[in-house]
Amino acid sequence: MPGTLTSTPLTAADRCDRCSAGARVRAVLASGGELLFCQHHANEHAGRLREMNATIVSDSEATV
Repeated sequence: MPGTLTSTPLTAADRCDRCSAGARVRAVLASGGELLFCQHHANEHAGRLREMNATIVSDSEATV
């Protein structure tokens, strides 16, 4: 049985998978992959990500 998956906080080195801007949102897909988005592209693709049951975490929701 797999353990709990945790993801590291986004850093300045993390880039959007669509445009290479600074990543602000991590979308963890049900299949296990992950996508990083700037806020603009996260907003653009939010509907489809929800349809895919992705877990979406923005840098503002990260615990410090």
